[in-house]
Amino acid sequence: MSQGKIVLLPFGRVLAEPGQLLESVYFPLSGFISLFTAVDERHSIEVGLIGNEGMVGSSLALGVDSSPVHALVQGPGKALQLEADVFETALGNSATLQRVMQRYLHVVLGNLAQAAACSRFHLVEARLARWLLMTQDRAHSPDFHLTHELLAHMLGVRRVGVTKAATALQQRRLIRYSRGDITVLDRTGLERASCTCYRADRALYEEILGSRQSRGKPLETELTPVSSPLRNSAKPIN
Repeated sequence: MSQGKIVLLPFGRVLAEPGQLLESVYFPLSGFISLFTAVDERHSIEVGLIGNEGMVGSSLALGVDSSPVHALVQGPGKALQLEADVFETALGNSATLQRVMQRYLHVVLGNLAQAAACSRFHLVEARLARWLLMTQDRAHSPDFHLTHELLAHMLGVRRVGVTKAATALQQRRLIRYSRGDITVLDRTGLERASCTCYRADRALYEEILGSRQSRGKPLETELTPVSSPLRNSAKPIN
């Protein structure tokens, strides 16, 4: 995999657009990427969050060379980048990578189904707690930056709804939130405040992709990266 390289992912970089040809795939090593889908010309909602456990461009594993979603870097970091044709060749030559991708796509579908149910049945405060936990998992830090606008997109609500939910979590001393800078003060309390979807997502990932050693450990332990079969041969940043 000598064609692979480690690249910087700056905040705000667009990695994929709906319907556009996928020229590269990205396996984040740090930072996190938001996946959005458009509701109409003015509104969109976040449908996924990718950190070092996942990848951008997974539709190539299904033989589809375009993205169904908008992928935007929200937490800057580094990623393993492969040209699309290089990834497809590697996939065709590696039974191990094929198995990992099949299992990863199963998890993605399960997470999408869970997110749909969550948006329909759970309260905004509990859903916000869930997204903050997901973000902390991928930021690998209790401190991260999420704008009010992004939180509104995450939850599919108006900004006033975000304000009320974030204020409620702050009053319970679970988070500190100021001008987009968020600090998780009490992760255990935030898990209790979250809806059951957070644990369901983590349980599915650990069941399908997690290592035996990580099962049964606290939720903040590392998720097994889907890029593991590719990482050792990547070139560093120049």
